Amino acid sequence: MEMPDTKMELHFPARWRAEVLGSRPLILPRRHFVYPQAVEEVEKGALEVMIWPEAGAGGSNAEDRKKHLPGAQPFLATCALGFRDPVTPSGVWSCPRAEEICLVAGGYAYVVDTAAPERFRMVEMRPVLEVRAAEEAGLLLFVGHRTVMAWSADGLRWQSEPLSDEGLTITAIDGEVLRGVGWEMRSDREREFVLELGTGRQQS
Repeated sequence: MEMPDTKMELHFPARWRAEVLGSRPLILPRRHFVYPQAVEEVEKGALEVMIWPEAGAGGSNAEDRKKHLPGAQPFLATCALGFRDPVTPSGVWSCPRAEEICLVAGGYAYVVDTAAPERFRMVEMRPVLEVRAAEEAGLLLFVGHRTVMAWSADGLRWQSEPLSDEGLTITAIDGEVLRGVGWEMRSDREREFVLELGTGRQQS
């Protein structure tokens, strides 16, 4: 199956290099990891990404950034597609922890440790409708229909309380503050909200 359009956003330094493939290679590489390890889900469609763990942005110059980590080998990541709806994103994002890569396939988000690809987390929010980087706060944000989740270098930092009855929009990320609007069913209107990125709590 053909994958929806994919994007690649590298807002954080990354100790890996990645290429989104148009289809699965006829000859699989020696290292191949399927996420979330459920064959029936992958048969519905998948995002195929070739990943090379490397020195990444931590190197002092371009040559350093091309060097692979000692003993590291490239691997193919096959990520089960969540939804074929064009509003659900697909692509590759760098993470606050440089060794981690975030792979999103039709609103299913996977955070993979490129140094040990068998270690991964599937983000519980399904579908993820938007992925945003809050660089100053050191967070990768997953936006859903009603809530926001924040991923840090140590894993899941927080999940907000419901911010909308159906659909929310991020309007700005200002340093340690996230601003947005959500729809309130009772009043049938959009309501503004402000979140503290450090805690995920709403400002009054």
